Amino acid sequence: MDFKITQQYIYELVKRTNQEDTIYPSPGTATDNDRLFMVCDGMGGHENGEVASRIVCKEMSRVILSHDDLDESMIQKALDAALDELDRNDNGKEKKMGTTMTMLMLHAGGATIAHIGDSRVYHIRPSENRILHVTSDHSLVNDLVKIGELTPEEARNSVQKNVITRAMMPNMDRRPKADIYSTGDIRPGDFFMLCSDGMLEQMEDKNLLFILSRDNTLDKKAEMLREVTKDNRDNHSTYLIRIDDVKGNGMNKENATARSNVKKEKRCLIKRFLKLIGLNN
Repeated sequence: MDFKITQQYIYELVKRTNQEDTIYPSPGTATDNDRLFMVCDGMGGHENGEVASRIVCKEMSRVILSHDDLDESMIQKALDAALDELDRNDNGKEKKMGTTMTMLMLHAGGATIAHIGDSRVYHIRPSENRILHVTSDHSLVNDLVKIGELTPEEARNSVQKNVITRAMMPNMDRRPKADIYSTGDIRPGDFFMLCSDGMLEQMEDKNLLFILSRDNTLDKKAEMLREVTKDNRDNHSTYLIRIDDVKGNGMNKENATARSNVKKEKRCLIKRFLKLIGLNN
């Protein structure tokens, strides 16, 4: 697939004194020709979190953009490169630096999403007023929701909502694997949104869907998102990518011809069967 896109970012410090998020491309440098986007939410205290998130964005983007093919093994190779660099930058403190990771890559086959932690990636189709896909948080409260110990409402208000069960950190005994999702179902008007958990502090999925389904410009949508998150406590970051056009989307001529031939073949077989049993002359 060949995409025409428009992108916007949100990179807000709000009430924090230190920005631990890192986005790729870095703020103000993205163009509509970019196809790789990342949001990483660092943790580990002053400076440590921003070091971890910066390392992961830098190393993963370097590896991914240096290869033409993107598959699960390539994503794991990029993760390993980032984890190796985290190991080399380990400061030896008891409280380790770490980061979440979200990634979106648009390519000839469609889109590939990967994530670790509680930062999210959404695929939204305003024309159908629905969220096609959202990543599942690697967090304690999400695990408790899955087994029925918490309701989604209780999870949103839990004091443990920031406890994550998967992250990228230096010198881990067991390195994390990313959850990976790919789709070829991409249409003009769709949105992909990558965001740190601070973006969703006071916003539910239905509110996000409402904002992105409004009939206004991408700049206006970003402005609305900034407005509804301006009182959040946590710093937050977002990349918002709108799919303006898709070439090669859906059935191409070869696929359409092949499917048409299959249908004709089925009709012929049905006619032969009916004739065989005497129900068709």
